[in-house]
Amino acid sequence: MSGARYSIGIDLGTTHCALSWVDHEASDGDRVAQGVLDIPQLTGPAAVEAKPLLPSFLYLPHESELAPGDLALPWGAQQDFAVGELARTRGAATPIRLVSSAKSWLCHPGVDRRAPLLPADAPEEVHRVSPLTASIRYLSHLRWAWEQAHPEAPFDAQDVTVTIPASFDPAARELTAEAARAAGFQNLTLLEEPQAALYSWIQGSAGGWRKQVKSGDVILVVDVGGGTTDLSLMAVLENAGELSLQRVAVGEHILLGGDNMDLALAYGVARKLAAEGRQLDAWQTRALSHACRAAKEALLSDASLGSVPVVVPSRGSKLIGGSIRTEVTRAELMQILIDGFFPQVAVSDKPLTRARAALTQLGLPYAQDAAVTRHLAAFLSRQAGATEAIEGLQGTQPAGASFLHPSAVLFNGGVLKSGLIAERLLSVLNGWLAAEGAAPARLLDGADLDLAVARGAAYFGYVRQGRGVRIRGGAAQSYYVGVESNMPAIPGMEPPLSALCLAPFGMEEGTEVTLDAQEFGLVVGEPVRLRFFGSSTRRNDQVGTLLEFWGPEELVELQEIEIHLPAQGRAPGEVVAVQLHASVTDIGTLELHAVPLGSDERWKVEFDVRSEAAAV
Repeated sequence: MSGARYSIGIDLGTTHCALSWVDHEASDGDRVAQGVLDIPQLTGPAAVEAKPLLPSFLYLPHESELAPGDLALPWGAQQDFAVGELARTRGAATPIRLVSSAKSWLCHPGVDRRAPLLPADAPEEVHRVSPLTASIRYLSHLRWAWEQAHPEAPFDAQDVTVTIPASFDPAARELTAEAARAAGFQNLTLLEEPQAALYSWIQGSAGGWRKQVKSGDVILVVDVGGGTTDLSLMAVLENAGELSLQRVAVGEHILLGGDNMDLALAYGVARKLAAEGRQLDAWQTRALSHACRAAKEALLSDASLGSVPVVVPSRGSKLIGGSIRTEVTRAELMQILIDGFFPQVAVSDKPLTRARAALTQLGLPYAQDAAVTRHLAAFLSRQAGATEAIEGLQGTQPAGASFLHPSAVLFNGGVLKSGLIAERLLSVLNGWLAAEGAAPARLLDGADLDLAVARGAAYFGYVRQGRGVRIRGGAAQSYYVGVESNMPAIPGMEPPLSALCLAPFGMEEGTEVTLDAQEFGLVVGEPVRLRFFGSSTRRNDQVGTLLEFWGPEELVELQEIEIHLPAQGRAPGEVVAVQLHASVTDIGTLELHAVPLGSDERWKVEFDVRSEAAAV
C-alpha cells in the first residue's frame, strides 16, 4: 500500500494521450470513484482550451512564426513548441514542422531513439527532436495539467500507470519508463494496453462482468490503435468459487494502425485528384495524409456525416489561392478501410510478404501486409493448443481445432468505433468459427474506445491496492539471450548460437532469478554485441532452458544490442566467468545482470541502444 490518494492512468497513445484517475478514498469495492482529466492545451495561438484528449503531436514553429506569448500555458511554462490540438492543426498545413507517431519511432529498433531525427523528412533548417524527447514532452504536459487541476494532491505522491502496447519489446518498455522518469514520474508502473482495455470493461460493468463471462471463456482483445495492432488472449478461470482472469498469449509487434489508414486514404484521394488532372507533389501528399486523419476521425465519430471536406495546401506565396479543395466521402472511407485493412480471408491465410528492395528510405518498419484480418488469422493459428498448458483450461477447446477458438471479443482503439468495421471483423472471426462447428464469439460492449485504456490503467492502480480483480499477466513473452558456442574457427561458418531462456512467459513483476547452475564467459573492455529473442508460443520453457534448435515461428529475434562493458582493471578483451541474474521489475521492465564469480561486482545490461553498459 503506497498511501497515495489517487491512482492515475495515462494512455500514451500514438495519436492521442488521455489521463484518468481513481480516488481511493471515495471508492469501495466495485463502487469506484473515477474521472477523466480535461487537459488544458493550446487550440490556437494564445488560446487554451481543456479537452479530454491530448493529440500526440508536437509542432516546432519557426522563430518568427508566432508572437511572444502565443505558446504560453496556464502553468507558466516557457517553451518554443506546442503539443496537442494546436500542434495537430498547424502541422497539418506545415507537415515539415510536425512530429507525429513518436510512439512508433520509440519502438523502432533500427534507429537511435535518443537522436534528433523527427520530423523524419524535415529540411535541415528545421530543428529536430528525438522520439524520446517528444514522449517526454507529452508526459510532462500531462503531469503539469494534473498539478494545476489538483494542487492538493501532488503528482509525485500518486501512483501512476503508463500504458504500452503488449508487443513492446524490452528496449521499448525501458525507453518508455525512461521518458516517464525524465518527465518527473516517481511512482511508475507500466501496463499493456489490451489489459488496460479489459480492466476498463470490468470497472465499467460495476460487477456485472461476472455474469457476462464464465469459467473456460477465452476473450480475444483486438486493439487497433494509431500506430500498432495489438492482439491478446485472456482466459476466464475459476479459483475457490471466484472468477479470475489470466493472459494466455500476446501477438507479435505489428506496426499497422491508423497511420497506415490515413496514408491509404491520402493516396486514394490523390488518385481521385489525378484523374481530375490535379497532380500532387510529395509534400502535398504528406499534408493530405494529415488532412485525411482529421476526416477519418470525423467520419468514424459521427455516423450522420456523408463526407468531410479536405484542403490540400499549396507551397509558395499563393498559399490560399493555390490550395486544392476536395472531400473524403464515407463510401471512400469504408471501401479503403474495410476492403483494404479488413478483407474476408480464410483462417489458414498468412500475412503476405514480398521481397524488399535493396535500397529503401529510412522510416518506420511498417507491416508489409495491411490486412488486419490476415494478421489475426496467423495469431490465432499460432496459438492453437495454447490453453492446454493452462490449468483449468485443458479440454475446453475442440480436438483438432486449427486455431484457438475465442468465445468473446473485446475491441479497443479509435478505428473500431466504426460499427461497420467492428461488424466486419466480428463477421470474419465468426465465419472461421462456424467453419469448424463452433459457436460464434460474442462481443463484449460498453467500452469507451477513446478513453478505455486510460480508465483501465487508473483502475489497475486501484486493483494493485488489493481492491478489485487483477489479471494475471507477468512477462508478455518468453525472452532469450543468444549464447555463442566455443568452437574452432571454420571458414565460411559462424559459431552455432544457442538461446538461453532468461524470463519465461508469465514471469511475475518483481521476480528475480539467478541462473546459478550455469556459468558463461563475458567479454569486457571492448565492444561486443548481444542477441535477444522473444517467443509467444514456447510457454513451457523455464529459466535456464538452453535451446540448440528452434523453428522459424518459435523465436523472433529482437533488437541486437551493442555494448561496451567496462574492464574495471582487467585487460581489454578479457573473458570473465559470470553468472546471469534476470528480473522482471516492479514497473514491468526486464533487467539482466552479469555477476563475476566470487565477486560483488555487477554489470547491468540495458535493453537499449546505449553505447556503454552501467556497472553497479
